[in-house]
This record gives sequence, structure tokens and C-alpha cells, in this order.
Amino acid sequence: MSSSSSSSNPDHAAQEALRLLGPAPANWVPAHAGIDHNVVVVGGGQTGSAFAFALQRAGVGGVSVIDAAADASQAGVWRARARMHKLRTLKNLVGPEGPVTALGFQAWYESRHGQAAYAAIDRIARTAWADYLDWFRGITGTAVRYGTRLIRFEPAEGGAVPHLRLHLEVNGEPRTETARKLIFANGVAGSGAPFIPDLLAMAVSHGLAAHTGHAIDFAALAGKTVAVIGAAASAFDAAAVALESGAAAVHLFARRNRLAATPVARVRSYPGFYDNYLALPDATRWHHAARYRRLGTTPPLDSVERVLKFPNFHLHLAAPWQGAEVQGGKIVALVHDERFHFDFAIAATGYTHELSQHPELAGIADLVLRWRDRFEQPAHERDDELGAAPYLGAGLEYLEKTPGTAPWLRDIHTYNPGGFASTGLPLGDVPSIRGYVPAVVRRISEDLLLTDLALHEERTRAEVPPDFDESLYAGAIWQADARRLAA
Repeated sequence: MSSSSSSSNPDHAAQEALRLLGPAPANWVPAHAGIDHNVVVVGGGQTGSAFAFALQRAGVGGVSVIDAAADASQAGVWRARARMHKLRTLKNLVGPEGPVTALGFQAWYESRHGQAAYAAIDRIARTAWADYLDWFRGITGTAVRYGTRLIRFEPAEGGAVPHLRLHLEVNGEPRTETARKLIFANGVAGSGAPFIPDLLAMAVSHGLAAHTGHAIDFAALAGKTVAVIGAAASAFDAAAVALESGAAAVHLFARRNRLAATPVARVRSYPGFYDNYLALPDATRWHHAARYRRLGTTPPLDSVERVLKFPNFHLHLAAPWQGAEVQGGKIVALVHDERFHFDFAIAATGYTHELSQHPELAGIADLVLRWRDRFEQPAHERDDELGAAPYLGAGLEYLEKTPGTAPWLRDIHTYNPGGFASTGLPLGDVPSIRGYVPAVVRRISEDLLLTDLALHEERTRAEVPPDFDESLYAGAIWQADARRLAA
């Protein structure tokens, strides 16, 4: 292709990279009667897309990506619940493209806006990242089955190899399918649920409060007085959108006496830890996870500056709520023995790791090994919420709490923030993709191979027809060799 035609096609470099990479290996996983899929990925967002591409390049066919959203415009968080202007991570991190840099965000952005434009941005705009993910799914041929929700699952009985029975809801209709492997790439609440403080339960039931993980009608908050509970990035983003939507006033309440301004999660910028985190002693991993939670998540500078533009933004430090009740259609909160009246409250209070609170996982909650089952917490680092997190294997698979009771749990791989204690990174965020997506794919590939080892041995030991016979080179044999061979 000429340079002029290349410049007119922004996808030329990506298409050329895929051409040079060559076709994906043929599916080497043997088919078995009664099994619909080799792998089902729950979640069609950035990590679901990363898994689909990585499995394709590993020659693992029979992969189905499902998402409960009705269509691509409603899938994931970037056009729905995410409220930041920019991603909170560095712009040059490896994403779903893996080692194929021509499929990365930088290549995509520069092909459309130029190198200077990419150099000028400090972090990636949220909507640009959403557009990139749409493009990535298209160019890699990743098909997502939208309108498909996993309701529950269990081990299937019988069959030549172990597999799972999946109970789905497809466009409102029940359906049962089977799969050998299941990957949960289902976002921040994937191992639990949004955490709502008990004192806000009544307000939520009256429609006067919501969690940042819920859909919120910010336009309806125009002219209203709003409370935000929490001081991490999502709290400031929610406060900013409320202010930008015309809220009369926004009060943000933090438990700590200052904002967490110094990042404490050094793992992502420390390759020695990042690349070998799963090999670290449990005590070391626990220390880093507990310290991170204790010191708090740092809100990005631009998120803080975004709310400080508004004179009707009010920050309350060392101000945990003592209580709250609903009176006359408003929330009356007690803070430092002072009463505040709010029209609406937003809980930026994080997510639990309690599997029983997640509908799809409730049936296995008592079977899964947790950190509290495996590790005795030091008194000074006790964290019951962290202790509820699953203790994951090297392929981010669930492990059984009691050996021998549920060996099939190893076929369920979790890729959401519930794995933070095990991995040192919030699984599902961009920084986690480079190291942990390949780790999961390697384990899945290994398990599928070993389960069918006899079949694969038969394939690899089968007689192979020769490419040619002796007549091809008979005329070139030296006479002495010919006489010796004849004798």
C-alpha cells in the first residue's frame, strides 16, 4: 500500500500488524459432546476483550463473551457509571493489546489525531478510551453476546471431561448452556456488592440515596443540597458531576483528617513486585493490601481541582456520620453533633468482597477458600473485609476451602477487584492486564491440555504421511553408498 493510501486509512498499521502476526492458531481444544463452550467470559468490557484476544492467539477456540448490557453503548462503565474526565492511570500502560503494540491505545490515537496530539495529553480521556475499546473489539473480531446474564451455575454431572452448567437469561428468556471454563471479568462489584453503610439504608429505600456504582440521575439534583460520603476518586467525581449539574451545594464527608495525597500502591511501578507478586509470602501480600486500605485511595489532582472550582463545594474532614434518618422527604444527618439536611446522598464507600452478596456467586460462597481461612491476620493489620476476599491460585482460580469438597472451583477464574489481596492490583484496572491476563490464559490452556492429554498424545504420536519417497533422491546417491546399501 502506498504512503498516501496508508495515511487515508487510520487502521492500516493495525491491519498490517495482524497480517504479519499471521492467522490465529486453529482451535486445538478437542470438542466433547454436551459441551457448548470451552470458555465463557462474563463481562464484555476492557478485560473481557483482552481475554477474548489472548485466548484467540493461544489457539483456544469455543470462547463466548457475554454481557448483561442490552448493547455496546450500555456495556462497561466508561459511558455509564464512570464519571471522571480522564482515566486515573498512566496513558502508556499495556492494555488489551498485549504485546501487539499496533493494537494499543497510543497507536489508535496517533493514527487519528497525530503524534503531537498524543504527546500533549497527560492521561487518556474517558470517552476516548471507550471509543478505543469499541475499535479494539471490532478489529480483533471479538463478538460480545449482549443481553445475556449469568444467573447461577453448578458443576455438571457426567460427560467425558469436567464442565459447568450455566443458567443464563438471554434477552429475558431462560437458557442453559455448558462450559469447561468460566472467567469473571465483571467489574468492581464482581466479588460482592456496593457497600451501603447501615445508616443510609433507610434513605436508599426512600430513593434519597444511592451508591456511586448505581445509576444516578444527576440532572434531578439541580438546585438540591447533596451529601457525598467518602474521599476517594469516585467521591470527588460524583461530587463534581452533581455540581456541574447545578446542585445548590455539595458537602463531601471524609473520615480522615486529611486527604490521601501520597500514592501508597507502588506495586504497579515496581516491576520486581509486579512480575512476581503471587510468589511473595502471604504475610507480605497481606501487609501491602492492608496498608493500602488503611491509608486510603489517592484522588487524582484534577479530580480535586474539578470540585474546588465551585464555591458551593464544602469539604468536611475527620467527619464520619454519627447517624441519619429520613424526615419530611429529606435526610437528616448527625455529624459532630451538628445536624445537616440533605435532599440526596451519594455513598462513595467502595465494594464488599463477600461472595454471598453477589447473585451468581452466592451458591459457592461457603465452598471458596478466603484469606481469613488461609492467613492469620496480625492484630495491628486486622481487616475483616479484606479477609473475606477469595484466596486465588496462580491462574486466579478459586480454591476450595475444604480439600476434596469442590475441586471444580479451579475451573472458575476471577478477574475483578476481589482478587486485590492475592495480586496487589485491582484486577480489572488497566495496570493489571499486562501480567495477569496472560497468567490466566496460560492456566486455562494448561488445564485444557492436561485434561485431554491422552487425546493430544494420540494426535502428536500419529503417523505422519511422508512429504516424499526415496525416488526423489535416488539418482544423487554416491555409488559406494549405493553398493553398501544394496549389500
